[in-house]
Amino acid sequence: MATCMCFLAVGCASSQGSVQSQDSSESTKTLTIAARDGSHADVINAVKGKFEQENNCTVEVIPLSADDIRKNVIEDISNPEGKYDVIMIDDPLMPEYIEKNVLQNLTQLGYADDEDFVDKSRLLGKDPYPLGATYALPFSGNVQLIFYNPDLITDSGSLNTWSDILTACEEVQASGKKGYAIRGQAGNPIVSDFLPILWAFGGDLFDENNKVILDSRKSREALEFYCKLYKTGDNYDKDGLIEAVNSGEAAMALGWPSWFITGSGPTASIAQIPGKYYSISETFATGEIGNWLLGITTNSKDPELALKLSIYLTSADVQREALEHGGIPTRKSVFKDDSTIAKYPYFQQLYSGTNNSRVRPRTTKWSQIETVFGEELVKCIEGSQSVDDTIKNSQKAISDLMNE
Repeated sequence: MATCMCFLAVGCASSQGSVQSQDSSESTKTLTIAARDGSHADVINAVKGKFEQENNCTVEVIPLSADDIRKNVIEDISNPEGKYDVIMIDDPLMPEYIEKNVLQNLTQLGYADDEDFVDKSRLLGKDPYPLGATYALPFSGNVQLIFYNPDLITDSGSLNTWSDILTACEEVQASGKKGYAIRGQAGNPIVSDFLPILWAFGGDLFDENNKVILDSRKSREALEFYCKLYKTGDNYDKDGLIEAVNSGEAAMALGWPSWFITGSGPTASIAQIPGKYYSISETFATGEIGNWLLGITTNSKDPELALKLSIYLTSADVQREALEHGGIPTRKSVFKDDSTIAKYPYFQQLYSGTNNSRVRPRTTKWSQIETVFGEELVKCIEGSQSVDDTIKNSQKAISDLMNE
């Protein structure tokens, strides 16, 4: 009996030790973020330490391309417990993610809207847009702007209209350099590149009732102008475009702040995207707003802690810290802070651009629309299809998608 009691005591002690060890390991949680690769993932890695320490957790950042984030997240959402707790969202994909039940309703989780966010950024995370529940918080305040090389374009006041931009690019071309650089690859690149010009000419893809209205005189004029502008320069992928403008190979391009702004400042000069063709033309909102948002997956293993992390990463204090690592703010208080303006004066251009920006069509089929529209636009700039046929074919392709 004594021997048995001895074994029993040892067994209990061993068992208790095992339980204590298990509890200790479980006390350190892991949250996983599917983050846009490049500067966005770098920013999160740079600022996450304080949150990890205060919440006894590890934040694992998985850098992915925009396409891979969408693909991986949609594939993973059918699993009972997801691979990702927080995902970075390109804001036009919000309707698709909502339809596919990817995102937690943050309002139902107890989140209350923060009015310090720039209004146009804050509303991007709502569904239905713009007055529904909140599903995502604005992390990075990207909005399209004109980026130009000051050695080739010496007078920023000459870029007030698209007609001014064409004249400036033709002058650069005549001097032996390239004028306007485009991203002419099918899909998101060329569609994003063309839409601000379409809008500036008064054209659009949809009316207020989501009827496709691309087949119009304004659309044809906008595309004819885009082709003329392209002839002053060249076609690049994203990295090539950035290098061309920074090096002085090309004069200017339409781009996003996260491409040209680092912790030490912008690598090119910045101007607003013109909202009209001639000085006497009607002015339209033209620059695409393209914020990257943070949302919580419906199959997150710890949605409450994931929400806490999202709030932390989008807080004013963290946004100020992130500026040193190339972060782009989404908060009014950060944009308007005197010390921020003194150190980053170009943020005034970004803040102005955000307030005058335009949201891309809110439809669950936006990715498909970019694909079919982009394919037609590429044919046009390559010269294998006329402007008229491009507009007609695009109208049909987009209408067919919407009617499926």
